[in-house]
Amino acid sequence: MSLNPVAAGNPSDAQGLDASQPRSAYRRVLLKLSGEALMGEDSYGINRATIERMAREIADIGTLGVEIAIVIGGGNIFRGLAPGAMGMDRATADYMGMLATVMNSLALQDSLRQVGVVARVQSALKIEQVVEPYIRPKALRYLEEGKVVIFAAGTGNPFFTTDTAAALRGAEIGAEIVLKATKVDGVYSADPAKVPDAQRYQSISFDEAISRRLNVMDATALALCRDQRLPIKVFSIFKEGALRRVVLNEDEGTMVHV
Repeated sequence: MSLNPVAAGNPSDAQGLDASQPRSAYRRVLLKLSGEALMGEDSYGINRATIERMAREIADIGTLGVEIAIVIGGGNIFRGLAPGAMGMDRATADYMGMLATVMNSLALQDSLRQVGVVARVQSALKIEQVVEPYIRPKALRYLEEGKVVIFAAGTGNPFFTTDTAAALRGAEIGAEIVLKATKVDGVYSADPAKVPDAQRYQSISFDEAISRRLNVMDATALALCRDQRLPIKVFSIFKEGALRRVVLNEDEGTMVHV
C-alpha cells in the first residue's frame, strides 16, 4: 500500500487519514540519511534492526499526511574520500560511492516494503536492470500517489556529496524542508563529544552556519538551500520518535534557515 491514500494537496484536506491523528506541518519533505546511520552499532554494512526501525519511523510519518522523498549516503559501504579510497582516482572512487548508495537504497526499499510501504528507487546513474533512472515528473507523480521516492547515486557526478544531492533533489521536487538525519541531536557550537558544555542551537541562519563552519552540510549544499530558501532541520535519527516530532514541528533538533 502507499503511505498516503490521497493525491497531492494540503494534508489538512486529506481524505482517508485518521482524523484523530495529528497532521504534519509539511506537505512534502526530503529526508537525508547518512549511510553510516544504517550501520547501527556495527562497524560496516547494514544493521538489520537499525534499517527496520528507520523503515517503521518513515512509515509512521507517512500516516501524518506527508509526502516523503529520501536521499541516502553510502559511507557504510564505500566513500570516495574514505581511507580505503586513498591512492585511487577521485572520480572512480566517487562512482564507487554512488553505487554504494544504490545498494543502501534497495535495502531501504525492501525494509519499507516489509512494513507495507510502497517505495520507488530512482538512480542518477543508469542501472535500469536494477532501478529506474531519475525522471523528475515520474518522481513527482509517485509522491502525489503517496509513494516514498528514494533518490540513489547522488547527483550522478563525481566531486559532489550526497548532501548536495539532497539539496538539489529537495529543490527540484518542491520540498518544503530538508530533514538532515545525523548521529547528533542538532547543530552545536562545538563538537559535543569533545566539548561537554557545547551549546545546541534551536535555530541558526545559513550565513552563520557557513561562516562558523559548523559542518551542518557541505558548503555547496548549504549555499544551494540558502539560495532556494529551503530550510534544513538537523536532528538525531537515533532518538526514538525524533522524526515524527520534527514533521510535527515540535522542539526537536536545529532549524537552519535564511
